[in-house]
Amino acid sequence: MRILLIDLEVAPNLATVWGIWQQNISLNQLLESSYIMCYAAKWYGEPKMYFNSVHKSSKKQMLLDVHKMMDEADAIVHYNGNRFDIPMLHKEFLEENMPPPSPSKHIDLLQTSRTKFRFVSNKLDYVAQRLGLGKKTDHEGHELWLKCMNGDRKAWKRMEEYNKNDVVLLEKVYDKFKGWIKSHPNHNAYSANLCCTNCGSRKLNKRGFAITATRKYQRYQCMECGAWSKSVKSEKLEKEQIVSL
Repeated sequence: MRILLIDLEVAPNLATVWGIWQQNISLNQLLESSYIMCYAAKWYGEPKMYFNSVHKSSKKQMLLDVHKMMDEADAIVHYNGNRFDIPMLHKEFLEENMPPPSPSKHIDLLQTSRTKFRFVSNKLDYVAQRLGLGKKTDHEGHELWLKCMNGDRKAWKRMEEYNKNDVVLLEKVYDKFKGWIKSHPNHNAYSANLCCTNCGSRKLNKRGFAITATRKYQRYQCMECGAWSKSVKSEKLEKEQIVSL
């Protein structure tokens, strides 16, 4: 299974405003809408990091590069991507008259963090530090985005480092979360051998049975990532079964 890890950096909306507190911004106040400035991506388990931006090449070429990788991916890992990165990419693909990339499974680690754990904060930086996996690259904040929008080369260098490091952290958090991810794309569908659904390891322990109203199924736990799975074939029943009406 080819798994793509991706992170975007996006320019803010620019508008003329009359105040800075409790403001409703109308469309005729909008000077420029948000757009993708750059992306960083890598294939899971491979060393090469990919990066492109509106500064390094044209917007169209940047989007074509992302589209090609998404087209090749069986699954895509991101952080808040279901609500932000992926819809943002789709919007810009549409604006550039590009077709939808081929369908793939999405693994949003923010959703895993929110539903499986209770961290004080679910921000990628906090979660990564809490798990001892590293931290985001330090930068000057909002000013960095403004400098990049104005073509500052040094700022773009820092932005590239920041964006790439986010993907490094993303991969580390993915590895840590892997056994906990619900409905992870099934590695068995891509393997000729019985393997862990979540990580593809063949090191599986038989650990009891998953019981339904009328059937029981062999249950497995992965010795690598800890994920639980079950056989799709039920065990042979030793006696007749009945259920309530």
